Amino acid sequence: MKTLIKNATLVNENELQVADLLIEDERISRIGANLNPKGDYQVIDATGKYLLPGVIDDQVHFREPGLTHKATIATESKAAVAGGVTTFFEQPNTVPQTVTLERLEEKFAIAQKSSFANYSFFLGGTNDNLEELKRLDPKACAGVKLFLGSSTGNMLVDNEKTIEAIFSNVDLVIAAHCEDEATIRKNLAHYQALYGNDIPIDLHPHIRSAEACYLSSSRAIALAKKTGARLHVFHLSTAAETELFRNDIPLKDKKITAEVCVHHLWFSEDDYTTRGAFIKWNPAVKTAEDRAALWQALLDDRLDVIATDHAPHTLEEKQQKGYTNIPSGAPLVQHSLVAMLEKAHKGVISLKKIVEKMCHNPAILFDIEDRGYLREGYYADLVLVDMNALWTVQKQNLLYKCGWSPLEGQQFHARIVSTFVNGQLAYNNGQVCPTPYGKRVTFNR
Repeated sequence: MKTLIKNATLVNENELQVADLLIEDERISRIGANLNPKGDYQVIDATGKYLLPGVIDDQVHFREPGLTHKATIATESKAAVAGGVTTFFEQPNTVPQTVTLERLEEKFAIAQKSSFANYSFFLGGTNDNLEELKRLDPKACAGVKLFLGSSTGNMLVDNEKTIEAIFSNVDLVIAAHCEDEATIRKNLAHYQALYGNDIPIDLHPHIRSAEACYLSSSRAIALAKKTGARLHVFHLSTAAETELFRNDIPLKDKKITAEVCVHHLWFSEDDYTTRGAFIKWNPAVKTAEDRAALWQALLDDRLDVIATDHAPHTLEEKQQKGYTNIPSGAPLVQHSLVAMLEKAHKGVISLKKIVEKMCHNPAILFDIEDRGYLREGYYADLVLVDMNALWTVQKQNLLYKCGWSPLEGQQFHARIVSTFVNGQLAYNNGQVCPTPYGKRVTFNR
């Protein structure tokens, strides 16, 4: 099967060029002007539209197995391709937790049957599974995930000797959620003494505070420097933390890297008034000054990747009474790319920088094989975008199983027209193809 995309503006490797792109089977076979291939092929006229590599989201929670009342790999990967996300790396805090090689392969088996996007998973670290982590083939999955803060049930890794042993013995990316547990507990106790369990939601960033984030991330970075570990710090949320990272060497040479999530670039604490618990995340959305510092660090390359931390909960769960009863997290994969394109529309970030942070850099950081770029021979994971198509996020156009979004009512100027996954049209003009084309991601390790 061949598909010829004609006259698109390709956004790739810090360049914009009008060209044709030919897909044959799963891969990009040719890129150039006025292509005229032999044989039968489908033609897509992309005049005036932008063609990007598919987005690689390095942090999602798709809730399967065990929490499928919130989401499944099938439902959320459909939402992902509708949002231009063609590859995702899923987190280990499912039920049962993904903390053994057996559980890891069980997830791969589920995704092989049902995922509409390409996939890999993290193996979770705990206080007592070091030997399992040592057995992990570096090519087997995205990396190892550590919760250095009690964001997720009992996956908190708080034994300092264990953390150092993991850093010293794991020879692939260690991705860390960094919040200091002792600081959070102290802050929570303070506000519970004042309010009981009716703590106002706008105090969330005071409980899961900037101090809690900085203490944990700075400690993890110091340990990575000591041990030589390959550390990737997830979801930076504070100005102070941005000073911990460097931009004076290429990403491929960095041993310590950082991610920022769409919600920390989009919202600030001012939005708790209107969005309430729908923007309750861990780490918390913080001040407008923190948000501005995150943008600056992203644009000057101290922060390497934009992701989502997509983490859906049911509407009923998010509307519960009592601060500690309300789970943290929200769905974002359907809207992460268009949210960043909206920032491009307003001149905050360039299209080239969006592609760098959402497509190229995850591929570099995780050593992904043949994805993340518009290159001949690479998998045809592609997103066709109309930058002049005004639309509004509404319940009726959501694909998340949970049926809500923290961005409801938001108007966007860019729309995802088509998404290709492994050369197949996975999403087109508002419709997800009924066949899942996702493949297990492979790595150059």
